[in-house]
Amino acid sequence: MAKIISIANQKGGVGKTTTAVNLSASLAVLEKRVLLVDCDPQANATSGLGVAPDALQKSVYECILGQAAARDVIVATDTPHLDLLPTRIDLVGAEVELIEEKGREQFLARALAPIKDDYDFIIIDCSPSLGLITINALTASDSVIIPIQSEYFALEGLGKLLNTVRIVQTRLNPTLAIEGLLITMYDNRLRLARQVVQDVRDHFKQMVFNTLIYRNTKLAEAPSYGKSIIMHDASSSGAVNYLNLAQEILERQSRR
Repeated sequence: MAKIISIANQKGGVGKTTTAVNLSASLAVLEKRVLLVDCDPQANATSGLGVAPDALQKSVYECILGQAAARDVIVATDTPHLDLLPTRIDLVGAEVELIEEKGREQFLARALAPIKDDYDFIIIDCSPSLGLITINALTASDSVIIPIQSEYFALEGLGKLLNTVRIVQTRLNPTLAIEGLLITMYDNRLRLARQVVQDVRDHFKQMVFNTLIYRNTKLAEAPSYGKSIIMHDASSSGAVNYLNLAQEILERQSRR
């Protein structure tokens, strides 16, 4: 049965989608069966894996609303072992449509339930908000990875996200765990970046991944080719970083 991991942070520009796409690809390269679920209406994870959102007849939107089975919407990617449950801009309307529904926080969990045995990991890319779709993702997940950019305002808003996680744990999903905090866009030439990493590790200790995601040109340009960093340039430091992250997650899982 798949382990479901959400990648979440309501702060934009922290490398959330980059992490979702490249962690998924890295786990797939390590021969794990992986499904990436794009739950961000911007559809960057969808286009970042070479799928045109405007060309989709159905997406995660129909799955959440019960109008389509996830298995019928999933598309294969050019990375072996990696599938995609894509999205379109109309996902933004799902929050409005669900607001009056009973058990509205459980719709994504229900959509994913029939396919959990098909994968080892299901990675959910959340939107940069703490809206109803993100709550659905956290409710469906076993754990959450929180990307944090290594800059001055890194911890801004983190308390609100952690409080949301606690509310989900208390009311909706008591087994939800924090998989880890991930430092992204790291530049070890900058004293401030080094200080942010030290501060985060001092405060959150074992919750912080050992792996750092460094700033990398290849990592930034890969989405424009519709590819993960693994398929774009497997020898780049960005690819090595995300492979290391995937290995760290697998090692943590084996110890539990």
